Amino acid sequence: MRYELADHEWTAIRPMLPNKPRGVPRVNDRRVLNGIFWVLRSGAPWRDLPAAFGPYTTCYNRFVRWRRADVWGRIIDALAAAPDAAVQMIDTSIVRVHQHGACITKNQRQSMGRSRGGLTSKIHAVVDGNGLPVRLALSPGEAHDVRLAGKLLSRLKSGAMLLADRGYDADWIRELAMKKGAWANIPPKSNRSDPICFSPYLYRARNRIERFFNRIKQVATRYDRLAANYLAFVQLASIRLWLRLNESAS
Repeated sequence: MRYELADHEWTAIRPMLPNKPRGVPRVNDRRVLNGIFWVLRSGAPWRDLPAAFGPYTTCYNRFVRWRRADVWGRIIDALAAAPDAAVQMIDTSIVRVHQHGACITKNQRQSMGRSRGGLTSKIHAVVDGNGLPVRLALSPGEAHDVRLAGKLLSRLKSGAMLLADRGYDADWIRELAMKKGAWANIPPKSNRSDPICFSPYLYRARNRIERFFNRIKQVATRYDRLAANYLAFVQLASIRLWLRLNESAS
């Protein structure tokens, strides 16, 4: 099935999974991962996982255990270890929270925000020149785009060009890029008084981050109540993009 790991994808991801040299051998990792990707692709509850993938509790527990151990984040870091650093882009995308995933209380917002359209979350992403994710984060839907910019741009490469829309036209972002040895090519807001250097021609490449959000449409609706679990699904969708790029490159 199209959501299952192909042989080349499994070969690439297998060495990055946690090792278990002792104790009772765990259930087949590839089968469990295929079950996790089935839930990611379908958006169905874990209880609806087809029997071919084994008990749903096994897939869910493995997904959560590896999420807590930051396995999914480390895999992205490994796949993006040598990104196209000449250009990096930052942007956000709003996702609707499904009614089954709604869980907003006084003390536990879980990166959900209430707005005119209902409950939403916002995916923050930095991608490389190929439109592949380098860093990801999650916030409530009503949060400003620049809320997590400092954290996401902390690894901005020296000599890189940062592309962003005018929502990121803030002096502190430009100063951060300058300190990192990068150039922020961001269109100025209409109320900016001081002139800045901006290239509309180079800015055209920014559509690649829009393509990235379009390519992870399987997480365009949030079904999970826990923010950490939903972000892990975004990471898994991003991992598939990297694996497919590596396959086409080979």
